[in-house]
Amino acid sequence: MISLNEQRISENFKSRGKFVDLTTTAKNEARAFVELEQLTTLWFNTGTLCNLACKNCYIESSPTNDELVFVSEQEVRTFLDEIIELNLKTEKVAFTGGEPFLNKEMIPILELSLSRGFEVLVLTNAYRAIDRHFETLKSFNTTYPGQLNLRVSLDHYTAEEHEKERGAKTFDRTLSTIQKLVDWGFDISIAGRSLKHEPLFEALEGYQTLLDQSGIPLKIEMDKNIVIFPEMSPEKDVPEITTACWDILNVSPYAQMCANERMVVKRKGSEKPIVLPCTLITYDSDFELGDTLKESFKRVYLNHPYCAQFCVLGGASCSV
Repeated sequence: MISLNEQRISENFKSRGKFVDLTTTAKNEARAFVELEQLTTLWFNTGTLCNLACKNCYIESSPTNDELVFVSEQEVRTFLDEIIELNLKTEKVAFTGGEPFLNKEMIPILELSLSRGFEVLVLTNAYRAIDRHFETLKSFNTTYPGQLNLRVSLDHYTAEEHEKERGAKTFDRTLSTIQKLVDWGFDISIAGRSLKHEPLFEALEGYQTLLDQSGIPLKIEMDKNIVIFPEMSPEKDVPEITTACWDILNVSPYAQMCANERMVVKRKGSEKPIVLPCTLITYDSDFELGDTLKESFKRVYLNHPYCAQFCVLGGASCSV
């Protein structure tokens, strides 16, 4: 499958010769690359099916998109077993989608991951699908204290901006779920979006004011329990990152997601999952690293606009 976003990226960049050659930029400069330093976080995309169809979803999850199919508990187990076999120092197992709680094996998957002693991060829209699992999640939070973090997508601290992205009547329901989870003692974090012309401090103040006015006892701390992601646009022109850019930008290659993370996905029609370098580039076959974690421990060239837009220039990471 080539997603609509990938088609737009191709039209926008590759027609101009950008992000074409694996190792060389359009200006014939050496393309930047990242070596895996240590696999700190292993991501699983649980499937692209979602109960919402958000306007700017970078992988176009929706109620009808099943291009990434549900991963099973056994498939997750295979990769967790490999972590042990390779004696990796992996600390965190994280799940994204789609909406993870639509996957019928999500609860066994969580129990498996928690029982293995991993920190577990689940990205959820906290809108309806999670509701039927409240009691089980509460039991997990009691049995495995401090291991489970639920990161809730709240795109803005105003209903108007959030619902432009998520749809009508989603804001209050999501906020209500956050309140329940905090009241029940869950470790909760928030994922927001960086709007144009809105300074970071203003966004943080806005979220804190919303929580305070809603009676939710959660104190916002950047890079601890809230992440503000940069907007991702296939049309936005971004530079190709060269090996010289690390010094010019004073940015380390080891600060990029692909230095410490990998993501497992299962494509529709495939017999088994594959490993990708990060959570962002899910459909580009050039970024497939193999069927196993060991096969995926290879150099990643930053041959995609999202590498520049989100990571190197945006300074963002999904695992924080």
